[in-house]
Amino acid sequence: MVAKISLGKSLFGALAYNGEKINKEQGKLLGTNKIFDGCSGKMDICRAMQDFSRYLSPHTRTEKPVMHVSLNPHPDDRLTDMELEGIAREYMERMGFGEQPYIIYKHEDIDRHHLHIVTIRVDADGRCISDRNNFRRSKEITRDLERKYGLHPADRRQHRNDNPLRKVDASQGDVKRQVANTVKAVMATYKFRTMGEYRALLSLYNVTVEEARGMVNGREYHGLVYSATDDAGNKVGNPFKASRIGKSVGYEAVRRRFEYSNAQIRDKRLADMTRKTVAAALGRTYRKEEFIALLKAKGVDVVFRHTDEGRIYGATFIDHRMGCVLNGSRLGREFSANALQEHFTLLYADTPPMPFAVTRDEPQTEAHTYVEHDEGHSTGLGLLGGDASGAQAEEAAFERELKRRRKKRRKGLGL
Repeated sequence: MVAKISLGKSLFGALAYNGEKINKEQGKLLGTNKIFDGCSGKMDICRAMQDFSRYLSPHTRTEKPVMHVSLNPHPDDRLTDMELEGIAREYMERMGFGEQPYIIYKHEDIDRHHLHIVTIRVDADGRCISDRNNFRRSKEITRDLERKYGLHPADRRQHRNDNPLRKVDASQGDVKRQVANTVKAVMATYKFRTMGEYRALLSLYNVTVEEARGMVNGREYHGLVYSATDDAGNKVGNPFKASRIGKSVGYEAVRRRFEYSNAQIRDKRLADMTRKTVAAALGRTYRKEEFIALLKAKGVDVVFRHTDEGRIYGATFIDHRMGCVLNGSRLGREFSANALQEHFTLLYADTPPMPFAVTRDEPQTEAHTYVEHDEGHSTGLGLLGGDASGAQAEEAAFERELKRRRKKRRKGLGL
């Protein structure tokens, strides 16, 4: 089980984000502590806000009084709602928040169900509850809970290399929801800088995306259309406009993701590990199928694009360890489509590979077993269905939308 702890300022944002999931029947309210629960199966967000406010002094100096916890069992764990609630309450008790007001939510908007807990870090005396050693304590607690409830262990190597997202299967029905869940998880988890890289990533999960442009009432518009595909990449069923899925996967959101990803990949040098992994695989074989298998064993998928004659004209590497999508030419000329085509030419098929060296000799960036954010601390990678990091990104987008609505409402009132 992987736990993620985020600290924030907006109590209403956290409550509204989770409350709307419940009210849209994308989750369940499993339990509360010192917060009113009407047992209706719905969330009264304003009432919850009032209840929490009773424990928050207007004079509190805690900069980030809100704690938002995400608990993510392994996809193969099968737990009842009662068991999930018990795990959540025991986790909060052992973290030192057993006497705090909190709400336990179960999210069901992706195939891997998981928990969210919203609480506050201000005790009954108005003092801030320290988050010192939260990461270490949380990790020890989740390991104990795994043993107690017989859960799959959160093995660091497995979480780094395994990719729990599943392909869309049109034969299972409810294609729109399958596509929506996949696209939202991908958007929240991976970094990509071009539409081509985004499309290559989605192709792993039998989804494709196309840009739609046109004129409406003399104004130009840009949009995205998503479709499910079969394993051969052929579209199946009806396409879906991004607006039917949500703004978080629309044209503007994807463009912003490009900019964010470009900065992250550049500043944190996230491509270094992928470059070294690809170079090592090329140095071991001239056979394309074996090359693909070697990379997959290291947690990297490669998507090739071929001409009608079978020649490689494009290659994109998806590194699930770093959550990065990288076009081959961006890694270096030796990884471009032309270079790879020459490397895999049958002329060399039965000869041992020559030593392969990367032209850029840069220090390797290690894959962390957790990701740190400005808003808090993570105790596990966010590749479990996109939730661990995806929830924070989605919640942040939700809060920005709330601010935009409030600004628009004030403008309409002439304030």
